[in-house]
Amino acid sequence: MAFWLASRRRGQETSWIQRFDPRFWTVDFPRPALASVVTTGPDSMRVDCEFHHAGELVGLIWDSEDKWDHPLLAYETRRNYAHTALRFRWQSTGLIALDQANGPTLTIEGRDASGNARTWYVRLWNYATGSPTDAQIELRFSDLEGGWFLPGDKVHPSAIDRMFISLVPPGYVSGSEVPLASRANGSVTISGISCDGAHSMLETGDVLTPTHGVRIATAYDDAYNQTPARLVRSAIGLGYRDEILHYVGMSHFMRLAAVGGLVEVVAPAVISSPAEQWHRSFFGHCRDNEFEVIASLSYELFDEYCPADWKQRTHDGEAALTGWVPPSTLLSPAQAEAMQWLQQAATAFVLLQEQAGLPVRFQIGEPWWWVAADGRPCLYDEAAMTAFGGSPAVITDMRAPLSSAQTALLDHAGTLLAQSTASVAQAVREAATGGAEVLLLAFTPTILDPQMPELHRANLPSGWAYPAFDRLQLEDYDWVTAGADAARRNAYAQVDQRLGYPIAAQDYLSGFVLRAEDSEALWPRIDAALDEAEARGVSRRFVWALPQISRDGYVRLPSFEQDDDMQAFDDVLYPFALGRDASASPEFSTSVVVTASGHERRNSLWSDARMHFDAGPGIRSEDELAELLAFFRARRGAARGFRFTDPFDFSSSGMIGTPSATDQLIGMGDGLKADFQLVKRYGDGEEPQVRPISRPKAETIIVSVNGVIESDWSLEANGRVRLASAPPEGAEVRAGFLFDVPVRFAEDRLDVSAVNFAAGDAPSVPMVEIREVE
Repeated sequence: MAFWLASRRRGQETSWIQRFDPRFWTVDFPRPALASVVTTGPDSMRVDCEFHHAGELVGLIWDSEDKWDHPLLAYETRRNYAHTALRFRWQSTGLIALDQANGPTLTIEGRDASGNARTWYVRLWNYATGSPTDAQIELRFSDLEGGWFLPGDKVHPSAIDRMFISLVPPGYVSGSEVPLASRANGSVTISGISCDGAHSMLETGDVLTPTHGVRIATAYDDAYNQTPARLVRSAIGLGYRDEILHYVGMSHFMRLAAVGGLVEVVAPAVISSPAEQWHRSFFGHCRDNEFEVIASLSYELFDEYCPADWKQRTHDGEAALTGWVPPSTLLSPAQAEAMQWLQQAATAFVLLQEQAGLPVRFQIGEPWWWVAADGRPCLYDEAAMTAFGGSPAVITDMRAPLSSAQTALLDHAGTLLAQSTASVAQAVREAATGGAEVLLLAFTPTILDPQMPELHRANLPSGWAYPAFDRLQLEDYDWVTAGADAARRNAYAQVDQRLGYPIAAQDYLSGFVLRAEDSEALWPRIDAALDEAEARGVSRRFVWALPQISRDGYVRLPSFEQDDDMQAFDDVLYPFALGRDASASPEFSTSVVVTASGHERRNSLWSDARMHFDAGPGIRSEDELAELLAFFRARRGAARGFRFTDPFDFSSSGMIGTPSATDQLIGMGDGLKADFQLVKRYGDGEEPQVRPISRPKAETIIVSVNGVIESDWSLEANGRVRLASAPPEGAEVRAGFLFDVPVRFAEDRLDVSAVNFAAGDAPSVPMVEIREVE
């Protein structure tokens, strides 16, 4: 499958939006405050906030540079607001009002006329008419002045980077970490948004890429700051359809409350007002655009918000902590209150799905017993210890050999995990009035880590076996991006054997790229994994996730299947043996520039030669001539390729020798990689010419690892050898083989003269090599 990493638009379709279009505002805030922004119409939006400390401030942000959209969809960067006016109606509740100290202020970040960085604080009340909670506001950027009173500090409107409106609770004290007496909820509706003047319109991408059959995944923790309308627009524009897999997250959706000086989740579980408004809008936009939504909830929770006795713990009492900064923790499947909270949260999202008119589809995401980086399993929280009989066997390192008592403990932990997920599934099904589809997501690089061969007992329990869930979803992105081919393929087989889900009931998630600087290296592997899943028969495949897709410009392109009768290559051999009077010509492409002094600058454009052949001298009789004509017509002239045996070079051993297992070095083991391209090297030294071999004779291939013949391997497309297990780091992988050359007829016409042939003149049958491996 083809894909593209777009850095900017290059002639793609564009359109225009009004500057300050409500779809493109964002919010931000410090923990533990919560906020969201949603569109309520083409010219209106609503912001909801929850505050817990006196110093929390929510910013409603407009960026002059679009930092969130995909490059093909982003609006243009325009920092000049001179002679531009913004008008809107402001209606707020639960926030400090417009006329009060610390009331809503427009903070403008940019540069002054001399190019120096500047910030201006524009009091909205100075530009309002009406009441402090219901006012019409007009902002003429060429006439704006910062400060409490007018006249004030004049804003330079021609170099503005960002602006945001501050929203704070009653009792606000800048920088204060003092808890409020009780949670403060506030909201503001901004309607009748209009912008006019010299710079009131922005060009934006209006791309609609063809649908490609792959689904999209996203997460509220990554997208809480954006409007749902913006996210759904991106999904549609990039060719995603049918379903959105939406992780509701572990840090932004839940209602919080002060408990003993800390802010923790509220039990029973309640969705916070900002998250509820956001998800109502998101589910509605999905419904209106014919997306179904798989809502996902995991056992992961932001560590600061998690009650201490809900956390999984190691044998020495250390809480399970992930590698995120700040970290999340894992809920114990044995902790009844934690599991009840999880079920309540799940049913709350079921209700939102049904209220939006969507079918109930719910994923239990990555439920597992955590293992610390040093191998300590987190099986020893108080509730788990009680469930395991009070004094369970202690495991200090999952990578070490385990006793029967320790493996029995892992089996017990697996049973407990399966019971907890079954309870969540039951809660979802009971809450749904019209039926529900429940899916389970398993992350194989963790639960089937080869260094911890017994961990599957706890984290891939037999209680998950088909049909415990309607669908099984697998993701293995750590292995995909690391190139651990053998590990992930072995994991598919292990999961199939243990859980037994038919391929029609399995989904696959491919992704993700954590750091932007790794995008060019990792997206090809992610895209190839999607194709490989399709080849395995997995019809529903998801890319994880939209934030990385937008950041890196990933564009999935559709495949256009050729008709079976018009395939580009026929895997058949040219039917005539060639003698020494046939011709073979390797060709390179070199750019040669001769300088004024007569010296040359040479640039080799091809890393590998392209072969040309004339097979005409191999035709020795009129019967063979007739067969040649039939073979030529069957190939539609130059349209379809075929195999050809080069009489001068067809072996890994020398040119025509008998192959051996150590003829050609095809790769070095790294403990992860299991696929190796067959190649043949020409020349000595550090930089031999390397020729990929895409059409080996399968029955002749011999593979060795560190000189020992390897029997457990398979031959894949285009001459790739796939070993069942990854060779260890530093191991030499070698192979011997015979091979053919993929060619096509060089022309669409074949000139044959019976008179000339009878006189001993061989016809000319030119062929040219086809490149099949990059």
